[in-house]
Amino acid sequence: MTDTRLIHRVGAGALEWLWAHRDGFRLDPDVDPEVGFLERFKPIGELALICTVLFREGVAGSRQAQLARQLLDHTWRETLDGGRMLVRGQRVEPFSPVPFEVYLPFKELGYSQPEIERATVLNHRLDSWTRFPVTATRRLGLSAFQRRFGLTPRPPEADLVAATWLAGTPEPWTVEGHTAYDITHTVFHLTDWGENPGGLPPDVADYLATWLPVWIDDWLDLQRWDLLGELLVVDACLPRPTLDDAAWRGFAAAQQPDGAMPAVRTMPEGDADTVFDVVYHPTLVAAFASLLATSRALTELAHSAS
Repeated sequence: MTDTRLIHRVGAGALEWLWAHRDGFRLDPDVDPEVGFLERFKPIGELALICTVLFREGVAGSRQAQLARQLLDHTWRETLDGGRMLVRGQRVEPFSPVPFEVYLPFKELGYSQPEIERATVLNHRLDSWTRFPVTATRRLGLSAFQRRFGLTPRPPEADLVAATWLAGTPEPWTVEGHTAYDITHTVFHLTDWGENPGGLPPDVADYLATWLPVWIDDWLDLQRWDLLGELLVVDACLPRPTLDDAAWRGFAAAQQPDGAMPAVRTMPEGDADTVFDVVYHPTLVAAFASLLATSRALTELAHSAS
């Protein structure tokens, strides 16, 4: 099993970079709605989700917890204008689930925007909600978010699992980049972002236990750090994680001295905004993987000592 200190350092460095580059979490209020005003909400929602994991797992140091709360406060107050930009986004695209997806983790962490909550309850009643064109995996995630919000999922989560790629346990050698991201997010939704490893159907858990190490080894060899990070999260979501030493050492070695994690091979070049847009996601994933793997490693150590 990997040294827990190495795993922890990856997450600590990632949060330092995210805080230092917090202005990269920005919106473009003047963009043409046809271009996609809501596109820039995605990094903010992902940040909030990772912070929910950080506070839930309780394994972060005081510095990490402080940075996470400062990042949340900054993005809520400065970027989302106290949630008012989410309201604006909902008005621009009334039936888009994006404002709801971004809002939920903030709500779970104590932030509040009543107008978004009212819109969520209203939209949940409409047939447009269930007809909004998304992939099977994202639909599963939306139903899981509805449950967490306190609504009855439409459709029920159990009705959606079979439509995902992973539930079919297809030939493992057919996995490629897009499929792999779909696999990782199916696992995230079924386990509530690592909180409930028992949420994986037994056949899916067995399939992943057999083939995930192979995929991890492949993407380590390809230096696809963003995807490797997500696969390391999946490993930590399994009932019996491997916390593969070689993969974690390779992943940690790719991290930059300032905490940034490149997406593929080496760091990109360009202006600050361009680099942020390429690097923020693998860096967030590095923090996520570190938090969840640290928690699982400490649990394993506690079990072995008892």
